[in-house]
Amino acid sequence: MSITPITQSLNLPDGRSITIETGKLAKQAHGAVVVREGDTMLLATVVSSTKPAVGIDYLPLSVDYREKYPAAGKFPGGFFKREARPGDHETLTSRLIDRALRPLFPSDYHAEIQVLVSLISLGKDSTPESLACLAASAAIAVSDIPFAGPVSETRVIRKEGNFIVNPKLEDLEDCDID
Repeated sequence: MSITPITQSLNLPDGRSITIETGKLAKQAHGAVVVREGDTMLLATVVSSTKPAVGIDYLPLSVDYREKYPAAGKFPGGFFKREARPGDHETLTSRLIDRALRPLFPSDYHAEIQVLVSLISLGKDSTPESLACLAASAAIAVSDIPFAGPVSETRVIRKEGNFIVNPKLEDLEDCDID
């Protein structure tokens, strides 16, 4: 059986390209996409309960962003052989994704939703945080979960008086606004 994924590309003004692909990985999830920019790849999956949670009047949305060491070619060693709880950077990125997605669900939708964004591969000069919300939003958009999206986040810096959207790592070193 041949698997034909659905792919969409977006070309940025500086020549970079962002590709969103669905239909190949994580088929048991309600929605799953792979977002790629250069050598950086993120897998976002979303699942939702079929029934609303009983006795709550809020949206039980759980967003988890993880950067695994092997994605950057590193392997944990020494005393800690495995990766433990998320670090501060991962927690803050999860919160940024949550804050962008939460208002886009219907106010009367109370089924539990879990969004997982995992860094598969990290390019040399990429910042994957700016792609994480796009990946999560696209995963929800391809699912059957009611959602008024898609949406994306972007990182803007100012370097030498010029604004740069979704900067490379080398641009972050001497910027005056991030």
